[in-house]
Amino acid sequence: MKLENLRTEQQNQASARLDLETPLQIVRIIHREDRKVASAVEKALPQIAKAIEMIARAISQGGRLIYVGTGTSGRLAALDAAECPPTFSTDPESVQYVIAGGEKALARAVEFSEDSPELGRRDLAKKKPGKKDVVVGITASGRTPYTVGAVENARKRGARTIAVVCNHSSKLGRIADIEIVADVGPEVISGSTRMKAGTAQKMILNMLSTGAMSRLGHVYGNLMVNLQMKNQKLAARAVTIVQKAAGVDLKSATKALKAADNQIPVALVMLMRGLNRKQSQQRLKQCKGNVRKAIEEFRIDN
Repeated sequence: MKLENLRTEQQNQASARLDLETPLQIVRIIHREDRKVASAVEKALPQIAKAIEMIARAISQGGRLIYVGTGTSGRLAALDAAECPPTFSTDPESVQYVIAGGEKALARAVEFSEDSPELGRRDLAKKKPGKKDVVVGITASGRTPYTVGAVENARKRGARTIAVVCNHSSKLGRIADIEIVADVGPEVISGSTRMKAGTAQKMILNMLSTGAMSRLGHVYGNLMVNLQMKNQKLAARAVTIVQKAAGVDLKSATKALKAADNQIPVALVMLMRGLNRKQSQQRLKQCKGNVRKAIEEFRIDN
């Protein structure tokens, strides 16, 4: 499909006089358009759910989630990957990203890299994707050569693949195992897919990583029980999490965290199963870090 025919490249009549509007009128136009994003993502929920299950299964079996994209899509991928270790205490190797132009593209546009499927194949090949891995290609148009080349490489190497796009009938969607389409329509600034398309992509990536990590037991209820206590705010949050999850007072939660060497999952198992730190750590290891299983499916091997 030619670029000019894509929905995300069409001129949006609602913002056709944007440069003549007042600041309040501008933000009202943008806001009205942004309200359409959630509805577009809602239509893709069944496909997002399938992708979550695929990703959770891959990581549980020692595989990786590898995002790949260019420009805004690549930066959003990098953001989601970077936030998984502090949020879910995952190994940084478990969720990775590949962006056209490398790390320098995170702060500065490197547009020429987008046009090369060979670069996409080469950059992804450095990650050595295999049958255990899931590779997620992210591109609003669904036709970006770099991303298409990377996903094609992943398929040839046996990895499962997911497309996150904002146009129907895309090339990337056709080659991926699962196609997630958020049809957000024309942008307020024609073709500026950092706007509605970028917002939709951010929502979807949040769902993919959060959904997969929830399935893997890296949250307990809706509590961030695997956060890393690396500053005062997070330390205070950790105490609150232990209080809520275990139903104990401030003093008991603080004492348990200290005894657990500031590891929230260990503190919870100690409190809720009456175990010592070593036993709790052993139980969590047996349950592959799944906090709920470690608490509710109580068993200690001698």
